[in-house]
Amino acid sequence: MKEHRVAVTGLGVVTPVGVGIEEFWEGLKAGRNGVSRVTHFDPTDFSSHMAAEVKDFDPKEWVDAKSVRRMDRFTQFSLASSKMALEDSGLFDASFDENRAGVIIGSGIGGSDTIEKAHSSLSEKGPKSLNPFFVSKALINMAACAVSIKYGLKGPLSAPSVACSTGANAIGEAFRIIQRGDADIMLTGGSEACVTPLAFGGFCATRSMSRRNDCVEKASRPFDRNRDGFVMGEGAGVVVLEKLAHAHSRGVRIYAELVGYGNAADAFHFTAPEPNGEGMVRVMRKTIKDAHINPEDIEYINAHGTSTVLNDKTESKAIMKVFGEYAKKLKLSSIKSMIGHLLAAAGAVEFVSTVMSVYTGIVPPTINYEESDPECPLDYVVNGVEAVDVKMAMSNSFGFGGGNACLIVKKNIGAEK
Repeated sequence: MKEHRVAVTGLGVVTPVGVGIEEFWEGLKAGRNGVSRVTHFDPTDFSSHMAAEVKDFDPKEWVDAKSVRRMDRFTQFSLASSKMALEDSGLFDASFDENRAGVIIGSGIGGSDTIEKAHSSLSEKGPKSLNPFFVSKALINMAACAVSIKYGLKGPLSAPSVACSTGANAIGEAFRIIQRGDADIMLTGGSEACVTPLAFGGFCATRSMSRRNDCVEKASRPFDRNRDGFVMGEGAGVVVLEKLAHAHSRGVRIYAELVGYGNAADAFHFTAPEPNGEGMVRVMRKTIKDAHINPEDIEYINAHGTSTVLNDKTESKAIMKVFGEYAKKLKLSSIKSMIGHLLAAAGAVEFVSTVMSVYTGIVPPTINYEESDPECPLDYVVNGVEAVDVKMAMSNSFGFGGGNACLIVKKNIGAEK
Protein backbone atom coordinates (compact mmCIF):
# COMPACT_ATOMS: atom_id res chain seq x y z
CA MET A 1 0.00 0.00 0.00
CA LYS A 2 1.31 3.45 -0.92
CA GLU A 3 2.16 5.70 2.01
CA HIS A 4 1.31 9.34 1.42
CA ARG A 5 3.80 11.95 2.58
CA VAL A 6 2.59 14.41 5.21
CA ALA A 7 3.25 18.15 5.46
CA VAL A 8 2.79 20.56 8.37
CA THR A 9 0.98 23.57 6.94
CA GLY A 10 -0.59 25.38 9.92
CA LEU A 11 0.34 26.11 13.54
CA GLY A 12 -1.76 27.39 16.45
CA VAL A 13 -0.84 27.70 20.13
CA VAL A 14 -2.11 29.02 23.43
CA THR A 15 0.80 29.03 25.89
CA PRO A 16 2.12 30.68 29.05
CA VAL A 17 4.67 32.65 26.99
CA GLY A 18 2.32 33.77 24.25
CA VAL A 19 -0.88 33.18 22.33
CA GLY A 20 -0.30 32.67 18.61
CA ILE A 21 2.74 31.33 16.82
CA GLU A 22 4.58 34.66 16.51
CA GLU A 23 4.31 35.63 20.17
CA PHE A 24 5.06 32.06 21.27
CA TRP A 25 8.17 31.71 19.10
CA GLU A 26 9.49 35.16 20.00
CA GLY A 27 8.95 34.28 23.67
CA LEU A 28 10.94 31.07 23.35
CA LYS A 29 13.78 32.74 21.49
CA ALA A 30 13.95 35.43 24.17
CA GLY A 31 13.98 32.84 26.96
CA ARG A 32 10.78 34.32 28.39
CA ASN A 33 9.71 32.72 31.65
CA GLY A 34 6.01 31.82 31.87
CA VAL A 35 6.17 30.56 35.47
CA SER A 36 4.82 32.60 38.37
CA ARG A 37 2.87 32.16 41.60
CA VAL A 38 -0.54 30.59 40.96
CA THR A 39 -3.31 33.15 40.42
CA HIS A 40 -6.25 30.85 39.55
CA PHE A 41 -6.63 30.07 43.28
CA ASP A 42 -4.72 30.66 46.52
CA PRO A 43 -1.87 28.09 46.60
CA THR A 44 -0.68 28.90 50.13
CA ASP A 45 -1.71 25.57 51.65
CA PHE A 46 -0.23 23.51 48.80
CA SER A 47 3.32 22.15 48.75
CA SER A 48 3.95 23.90 45.42
CA HIS A 49 2.95 27.51 44.86
CA MET A 50 3.81 28.06 41.19
CA ALA A 51 2.42 27.26 37.77
CA ALA A 52 2.79 28.34 34.15
CA GLU A 53 -0.61 29.91 33.54
CA VAL A 54 -1.89 31.35 30.27
CA LYS A 55 -2.10 35.11 30.66
CA ASP A 56 -4.41 37.56 28.92
CA PHE A 57 -6.55 34.91 27.26
CA ASP A 58 -10.05 36.19 26.51
CA PRO A 59 -12.17 33.33 25.14
CA LYS A 60 -14.63 35.82 23.65
CA GLU A 61 -11.97 36.73 21.11
CA TRP A 62 -12.27 33.21 19.74
CA VAL A 63 -15.73 31.92 20.69
CA ASP A 64 -19.12 33.66 20.90
CA ALA A 65 -20.27 34.59 24.40
CA LYS A 66 -23.07 32.02 24.52
CA SER A 67 -20.73 29.17 23.59
CA VAL A 68 -18.09 30.34 26.08
CA ARG A 69 -20.52 29.64 28.94
CA ARG A 70 -21.03 26.10 27.63
CA MET A 71 -17.33 25.22 27.35
CA ASP A 72 -14.59 24.44 29.79
CA ARG A 73 -11.32 26.38 29.47
CA PHE A 74 -9.51 23.45 27.80
CA THR A 75 -12.10 23.44 24.99
CA GLN A 76 -11.76 27.19 24.58
CA PHE A 77 -7.99 26.76 24.22
CA SER A 78 -8.57 24.07 21.61
CA LEU A 79 -10.90 26.22 19.52
CA ALA A 80 -8.54 29.20 19.67
CA SER A 81 -5.53 27.11 18.62
CA SER A 82 -7.51 25.43 15.84
CA LYS A 83 -8.69 28.75 14.42
CA MET A 84 -5.10 30.02 14.39
CA ALA A 85 -3.85 26.85 12.69
CA LEU A 86 -6.56 26.96 10.03
CA GLU A 87 -5.88 30.64 9.31
CA ASP A 88 -2.14 29.96 9.19
CA SER A 89 -2.63 27.15 6.69
CA GLY A 90 -4.83 29.23 4.39
CA LEU A 91 -7.66 26.72 4.62
CA PHE A 92 -10.29 29.38 5.35
CA ASP A 93 -9.71 30.64 1.81
CA ALA A 94 -9.45 27.20 0.19
CA SER A 95 -11.94 24.63 -0.99
CA PHE A 96 -11.47 21.08 0.28
CA ASP A 97 -13.53 17.95 0.87
CA GLU A 98 -14.97 18.26 4.39
CA ASN A 99 -15.45 14.49 4.46
CA ARG A 100 -11.68 14.06 4.13
CA ALA A 101 -10.75 16.54 6.87
CA GLY A 102 -10.73 15.29 10.45
CA VAL A 103 -9.85 16.18 14.02
CA ILE A 104 -7.76 14.41 16.65
CA ILE A 105 -7.23 16.54 19.74
CA GLY A 106 -6.58 14.92 23.10
CA SER A 107 -6.62 15.93 26.75
CA GLY A 108 -5.45 14.26 29.91
CA ILE A 109 -7.89 15.54 32.53
CA GLY A 110 -10.46 17.40 30.46
CA GLY A 111 -12.89 19.74 32.20
CA SER A 112 -11.13 19.90 35.56
CA ASP A 113 -12.56 23.28 36.56
CA THR A 114 -16.06 22.23 35.47
CA ILE A 115 -15.88 18.99 37.48
CA GLU A 116 -14.61 20.64 40.64
CA LYS A 117 -17.22 23.41 40.58
CA ALA A 118 -20.02 20.94 39.83
CA HIS A 119 -18.99 18.76 42.76
CA SER A 120 -19.07 21.77 45.08
CA SER A 121 -22.50 22.73 43.78
CA LEU A 122 -23.82 19.20 44.23
CA SER A 123 -22.48 19.03 47.79
CA GLU A 124 -23.83 22.41 48.79
CA LYS A 125 -27.10 22.69 46.85
CA GLY A 126 -28.05 19.21 45.69
CA PRO A 127 -28.50 17.60 42.25
CA LYS A 128 -30.98 20.15 40.92
CA SER A 129 -28.20 22.73 40.92
CA LEU A 130 -26.19 20.91 38.26
CA ASN A 131 -25.78 22.62 34.90
CA PRO A 132 -27.32 20.72 31.95
CA PHE A 133 -24.05 21.36 30.09
CA PHE A 134 -21.94 19.77 32.84
CA VAL A 135 -21.26 16.52 30.95
CA SER A 136 -20.51 18.16 27.60
CA LYS A 137 -18.19 20.66 29.33
CA ALA A 138 -16.30 17.99 31.25
CA LEU A 139 -15.76 15.24 28.67
CA ILE A 140 -12.21 14.88 27.32
CA ASN A 141 -13.39 14.50 23.73
CA MET A 142 -15.13 17.87 23.67
CA ALA A 143 -11.95 19.72 22.67
CA ALA A 144 -11.97 17.73 19.43
CA CYS A 145 -15.74 17.65 18.98
CA ALA A 146 -16.12 21.41 19.34
CA VAL A 147 -13.58 21.96 16.56
CA SER A 148 -15.28 19.40 14.30
CA ILE A 149 -18.68 21.02 14.87
CA LYS A 150 -17.42 24.60 14.51
CA TYR A 151 -15.73 23.99 11.16
CA GLY A 152 -17.88 21.19 9.75
CA LEU A 153 -15.02 18.72 9.53
CA LYS A 154 -16.60 15.32 8.90
CA GLY A 155 -13.56 13.07 8.56
CA PRO A 156 -11.95 10.93 11.30
CA LEU A 157 -12.59 12.17 14.85
CA SER A 158 -11.02 11.02 18.11
CA ALA A 159 -9.55 12.24 21.39
CA PRO A 160 -6.66 10.21 22.85
CA SER A 161 -5.76 10.48 26.52
CA VAL A 162 -2.28 9.15 27.30
CA ALA A 163 -1.22 11.55 30.05
CA CYS A 164 1.83 13.63 29.07
CA SER A 165 2.32 11.98 25.67
CA THR A 166 -1.26 12.72 24.55
CA GLY A 167 -0.46 15.61 22.20
CA ALA A 168 2.30 13.66 20.46
CA ASN A 169 0.12 10.57 20.16
CA ALA A 170 -2.70 12.65 18.66
CA ILE A 171 -0.38 14.09 16.03
CA GLY A 172 1.12 10.66 15.34
CA GLU A 173 -2.26 9.01 14.85
CA ALA A 174 -3.40 11.84 12.57
CA PHE A 175 -0.18 11.33 10.61
CA ARG A 176 -1.03 7.65 10.16
CA ILE A 177 -4.54 8.48 8.92
CA ILE A 178 -3.17 10.71 6.17
CA GLN A 179 -0.34 8.29 5.38
CA ARG A 180 -2.76 5.47 4.63
CA GLY A 181 -5.05 7.68 2.59
CA ASP A 182 -8.07 8.01 4.89
CA ALA A 183 -7.94 11.83 4.96
CA ASP A 184 -6.26 14.74 3.20
CA ILE A 185 -6.27 17.15 6.15
CA MET A 186 -6.17 16.65 9.93
CA LEU A 187 -6.37 19.21 12.73
CA THR A 188 -4.51 17.63 15.61
CA GLY A 189 -2.85 18.29 18.95
CA GLY A 190 -3.63 18.52 22.65
CA SER A 191 -5.25 20.84 25.17
CA GLU A 192 -5.09 21.06 28.96
CA ALA A 193 -6.38 23.52 31.57
CA CYS A 194 -6.12 21.88 34.97
CA VAL A 195 -4.42 24.48 37.15
CA THR A 196 -7.32 23.93 39.54
CA PRO A 197 -7.20 23.06 43.25
CA LEU A 198 -8.02 19.34 43.00
CA ALA A 199 -5.85 18.53 39.98
CA PHE A 200 -3.00 20.72 41.20
CA GLY A 201 -3.20 19.25 44.69
CA GLY A 202 -3.26 15.74 43.26
CA PHE A 203 0.00 16.30 41.41
CA CYS A 204 1.49 17.87 44.54
CA ALA A 205 0.62 14.66 46.37
CA THR A 206 2.70 12.63 43.90
CA ARG A 207 5.76 14.58 45.09
CA SER A 208 6.75 15.18 41.48
CA MET A 209 6.10 18.96 41.54
CA SER A 210 8.78 21.54 42.34
CA ARG A 211 8.73 23.05 45.82
CA ARG A 212 11.05 25.93 45.00
CA ASN A 213 8.50 28.40 46.36
CA ASP A 214 11.11 30.98 47.36
CA CYS A 215 12.19 31.44 43.75
CA VAL A 216 9.31 30.37 41.51
CA GLU A 217 10.71 31.86 38.31
CA LYS A 218 13.64 29.43 38.51
CA ALA A 219 11.66 26.38 39.55
CA SER A 220 11.53 24.72 36.13
CA ARG A 221 15.14 23.79 35.37
CA PRO A 222 15.43 20.69 33.19
CA PHE A 223 18.73 18.79 33.32
CA ASP A 224 20.12 21.12 35.99
CA ARG A 225 21.75 19.34 38.91
CA ASN A 226 19.50 21.11 41.44
CA ARG A 227 16.15 20.41 39.77
CA ASP A 228 13.48 19.24 42.20
CA GLY A 229 10.32 18.64 40.15
CA PHE A 230 8.15 19.86 37.31
CA VAL A 231 5.99 22.97 37.18
CA MET A 232 2.39 22.47 36.03
CA GLY A 233 1.31 24.49 33.03
CA GLU A 234 -1.75 24.95 30.85
CA GLY A 235 -2.35 25.61 27.18
CA ALA A 236 -2.93 24.01 23.81
CA GLY A 237 -1.22 23.28 20.55
CA VAL A 238 -2.98 22.38 17.29
CA VAL A 239 -1.36 21.79 13.90
CA VAL A 240 -2.70 21.26 10.40
CA LEU A 241 -1.29 18.10 8.87
CA GLU A 242 -1.92 17.73 5.18
CA LYS A 243 -1.15 15.23 2.46
CA LEU A 244 1.94 16.65 0.80
CA ALA A 245 0.48 16.44 -2.69
CA HIS A 246 -2.67 18.22 -1.45
CA ALA A 247 -0.57 21.00 0.08
CA HIS A 248 1.43 21.36 -3.15
CA SER A 249 -1.79 21.61 -5.16
CA ARG A 250 -2.83 24.60 -3.02
CA GLY A 251 0.60 26.25 -3.29
CA VAL A 252 0.62 26.74 0.47
CA ARG A 253 3.62 27.31 2.71
CA ILE A 254 5.00 24.07 4.17
CA TYR A 255 6.75 24.42 7.53
CA ALA A 256 8.20 20.91 7.54
CA GLU A 257 7.44 17.33 6.65
CA LEU A 258 6.42 14.84 9.34
CA VAL A 259 8.28 11.63 8.54
CA GLY A 260 8.26 9.41 11.63
CA TYR A 261 6.09 8.41 14.59
CA GLY A 262 6.57 5.85 17.32
CA ASN A 263 4.51 4.69 20.29
CA ALA A 264 5.73 2.26 22.96
CA ALA A 265 4.88 1.45 26.58
CA ASP A 266 7.18 1.08 29.58
CA ALA A 267 4.77 -1.42 31.17
CA PHE A 268 6.51 -0.62 34.45
CA HIS A 269 4.95 1.89 36.89
CA PHE A 270 2.05 4.34 37.25
CA THR A 271 4.27 7.43 37.60
CA ALA A 272 7.99 6.56 37.38
CA PRO A 273 9.87 5.87 34.14
CA GLU A 274 11.54 2.49 33.70
CA PRO A 275 14.97 3.11 35.34
CA ASN A 276 17.06 2.09 32.35
CA GLY A 277 14.88 4.03 29.93
CA GLU A 278 14.06 0.96 27.87
CA GLY A 279 10.62 2.24 26.84
CA MET A 280 12.15 5.54 25.77
CA VAL A 281 14.86 3.67 23.86
CA ARG A 282 12.30 1.51 22.05
CA VAL A 283 10.12 4.42 21.01
CA MET A 284 13.01 6.48 19.66
CA ARG A 285 14.36 3.49 17.71
CA LYS A 286 10.90 2.72 16.33
CA THR A 287 10.47 6.31 15.20
CA ILE A 288 13.87 6.45 13.52
CA LYS A 289 13.04 3.19 11.71
CA ASP A 290 9.61 4.54 10.75
CA ALA A 291 11.25 7.62 9.23
CA HIS A 292 13.63 5.43 7.19
CA ILE A 293 16.66 7.32 8.45
CA ASN A 294 19.79 6.69 10.52
CA PRO A 295 20.25 8.05 14.06
CA GLU A 296 23.04 10.30 12.75
CA ASP A 297 20.52 12.10 10.52
CA ILE A 298 18.98 13.75 13.61
CA GLU A 299 20.57 17.09 14.53
CA TYR A 300 18.28 18.28 17.33
CA ILE A 301 16.04 16.74 19.97
CA ASN A 302 13.28 18.72 21.65
CA ALA A 303 13.51 16.75 24.87
CA HIS A 304 10.66 15.79 27.17
CA GLY A 305 12.87 17.32 29.89
CA THR A 306 10.40 17.74 32.73
CA SER A 307 12.80 19.00 35.44
CA THR A 308 12.17 15.96 37.63
CA VAL A 309 15.16 14.07 38.98
CA LEU A 310 14.08 10.75 37.45
CA ASN A 311 12.87 11.84 34.01
CA ASP A 312 15.82 13.98 33.01
CA LYS A 313 18.52 11.46 33.85
CA THR A 314 16.50 8.58 32.37
CA GLU A 315 15.86 10.45 29.12
CA SER A 316 19.54 11.38 28.88
CA LYS A 317 20.53 7.74 29.44
CA ALA A 318 18.04 6.57 26.80
CA ILE A 319 19.35 9.07 24.23
CA MET A 320 22.90 7.85 24.83
CA LYS A 321 21.77 4.25 24.27
CA VAL A 322 20.01 5.10 21.01
CA PHE A 323 22.64 7.42 19.54
CA GLY A 324 25.87 6.06 21.05
CA GLU A 325 28.89 8.34 20.64
CA TYR A 326 26.91 10.52 18.25
CA ALA A 327 24.72 11.58 21.21
CA LYS A 328 27.46 14.04 22.21
CA LYS A 329 27.03 15.86 18.88
CA LEU A 330 23.28 16.30 19.20
CA LYS A 331 21.73 19.57 20.31
CA LEU A 332 19.03 19.19 22.98
CA SER A 333 16.74 21.61 24.77
CA SER A 334 13.59 21.58 26.88
CA ILE A 335 11.10 24.40 26.48
CA LYS A 336 9.39 23.21 29.67
CA SER A 337 11.92 25.45 31.39
CA MET A 338 9.86 28.37 30.03
CA ILE A 339 6.30 27.09 29.59
CA GLY A 340 6.17 24.50 32.38
CA HIS A 341 4.71 21.06 31.80
CA LEU A 342 1.49 21.40 29.81
CA LEU A 343 0.63 17.73 30.48
CA ALA A 344 -1.57 16.47 27.60
CA ALA A 345 -0.80 19.62 25.57
CA ALA A 346 2.96 19.34 26.07
CA GLY A 347 3.70 17.04 23.14
CA ALA A 348 1.68 19.19 20.74
CA VAL A 349 3.17 22.54 21.78
CA GLU A 350 6.66 21.03 21.80
CA PHE A 351 6.03 19.61 18.32
CA VAL A 352 5.19 23.14 17.16
CA SER A 353 8.47 24.35 18.67
CA THR A 354 10.36 21.51 16.95
CA VAL A 355 8.78 22.37 13.59
CA MET A 356 9.78 26.01 14.06
CA SER A 357 13.38 24.98 14.79
CA VAL A 358 13.48 23.08 11.52
CA TYR A 359 11.76 25.92 9.66
CA THR A 360 13.91 28.77 11.05
CA GLY A 361 17.23 27.14 11.98
CA ILE A 362 16.92 28.37 15.56
CA VAL A 363 17.07 26.09 18.62
CA PRO A 364 15.35 27.61 21.70
CA PRO A 365 17.13 27.44 25.04
CA THR A 366 16.73 25.55 28.26
CA ILE A 367 16.63 28.41 30.77
CA ASN A 368 17.48 28.28 34.48
CA TYR A 369 20.36 25.88 33.80
CA GLU A 370 23.10 26.72 36.32
CA GLU A 371 24.96 23.55 37.31
CA SER A 372 25.62 20.49 35.18
CA ASP A 373 24.53 17.06 36.36
CA PRO A 374 26.96 14.16 35.75
CA GLU A 375 23.93 11.97 35.02
CA CYS A 376 22.82 14.37 32.28
CA PRO A 377 26.04 14.75 30.25
CA LEU A 378 24.71 15.80 26.84
CA ASP A 379 24.95 19.04 24.85
CA TYR A 380 21.95 20.98 26.13
CA VAL A 381 21.32 24.38 24.59
CA VAL A 382 21.15 26.55 27.70
CA ASN A 383 20.26 30.13 28.57
CA GLY A 384 20.26 31.42 24.98
CA VAL A 385 19.30 30.35 21.46
CA GLU A 386 21.65 28.64 19.04
CA ALA A 387 21.56 28.92 15.27
CA VAL A 388 21.63 25.40 13.87
CA ASP A 389 20.81 24.26 10.34
CA VAL A 390 18.34 21.64 11.54
CA LYS A 391 17.42 19.38 8.65
CA MET A 392 15.96 16.64 10.87
CA ALA A 393 14.62 16.90 14.43
CA MET A 394 12.97 14.66 17.00
CA SER A 395 10.39 15.55 19.65
CA ASN A 396 10.09 13.28 22.70
CA SER A 397 7.03 12.84 24.92
CA PHE A 398 6.85 10.46 27.89
CA GLY A 399 3.82 10.16 30.15
CA PHE A 400 2.61 8.87 33.51
CA GLY A 401 1.69 5.22 33.22
CA GLY A 402 4.59 4.57 30.83
CA GLY A 403 3.20 5.98 27.59
CA ASN A 404 6.03 7.01 25.26
CA ALA A 405 5.62 8.82 21.94
CA CYS A 406 8.11 10.29 19.52
CA LEU A 407 7.85 12.35 16.32
CA ILE A 408 10.43 13.21 13.67
CA VAL A 409 10.19 16.14 11.25
CA LYS A 410 12.46 17.15 8.41
CA LYS A 411 13.08 20.38 6.56
CA ASN A 412 10.85 21.00 3.56
CA ILE A 413 12.98 21.09 0.43
CA GLY A 414 10.52 23.09 -1.61
CA ALA A 415 10.15 21.71 -5.08
CA GLU A 416 10.33 18.03 -4.12
CA LYS A 417 6.96 16.28 -4.46
